[in-house]
Amino acid sequence: MTDFLNAFVVLANFVLVPGISYGSQLALGAVGITLVYSVLRFSNFAHGDTMAFGTMFTILGVWGLQSMGISTNPIPTALFVLPLGIVMTAGIVLLTDRYIYRFFRAQRSPGVIFVITSVGVMFIMNGIVRFVIGVDDQRFNDGARFFIKARDFKEMTGLAEGLSIKVTQGITLAVAIIVVIVLFWFLQKTRMGKAMRAYSDNEDLALLSGVNPDRVVMVCWIVVAALATIAGTLYGLDKSFKPFVYFQLILPMFAAAIVGGIGSPIGAILGGFVIAFSELGVTYAYKRVFGHLLPEDMAPEGLVQLLGTDYKFAISFIILVVVLLIKPTGLFRGKTI
Repeated sequence: MTDFLNAFVVLANFVLVPGISYGSQLALGAVGITLVYSVLRFSNFAHGDTMAFGTMFTILGVWGLQSMGISTNPIPTALFVLPLGIVMTAGIVLLTDRYIYRFFRAQRSPGVIFVITSVGVMFIMNGIVRFVIGVDDQRFNDGARFFIKARDFKEMTGLAEGLSIKVTQGITLAVAIIVVIVLFWFLQKTRMGKAMRAYSDNEDLALLSGVNPDRVVMVCWIVVAALATIAGTLYGLDKSFKPFVYFQLILPMFAAAIVGGIGSPIGAILGGFVIAFSELGVTYAYKRVFGHLLPEDMAPEGLVQLLGTDYKFAISFIILVVVLLIKPTGLFRGKTI
């Protein structure tokens, strides 16, 4: 029984707990992509760099407070600067919509034009972020580091393996739950949320019912900016901030949205966890897990790793392709791609 518990603790330490945290971050990002696809009807490839943009302003706000000797220890200061990042990100996406996307919307351009345009916006935003804050890793997580330390866990349980849970992992899960609850309340209970859903289901009928399309588009971008900034900041707190990593995150987030059924916020959340656990589960080396579960003479000598961590994003791509081939509507039967 002790060996089984040790194996479970190892798995929890390196797959389950990080998977829940990473899945929460991907879920928030995928919901933002889903909202743009549902309401504005195009795949926004600039979403990853929108996350980077919001996180950049949050970091700059944290540095500004720290330079004045202000800190919210043990809670990360970034959580209190999030409103600044959201406001600045909302401003940039609204400007982008006003001077770029609105023109193509007025021309009733096909979706592929919006996709190509979003790719251009992606490169511009990525360049701005790297120019302003640099290309190196930026760590901005102050305050307490761990809820549970591995050494303390070993002393409490008497097990050979220790479980550590970072403060940022707990905060990520808590914030993600709160954001999802607020988002679904907004979409289901408020007048604007209902207008967004009506506009998404049938644009012409919504317009005939008195829905203001400009207001719907504006609110959609603001919500997407908030989701992007929160997801990006949580990811940066949990790991570190590096602009090019956010550029790469667009693949697992799109995979999450499509696996769950693009157009379905619930599906996007589920897809985020499917992608996160798939990436971590396939790239983790199970040598220590099997070392506890198997007799000593049968313990593996190799890493027992299906793929190296360098291929993490390739797993998202494989899942994305398989879902598009087998069930393009996704798990929750979203809109057909």
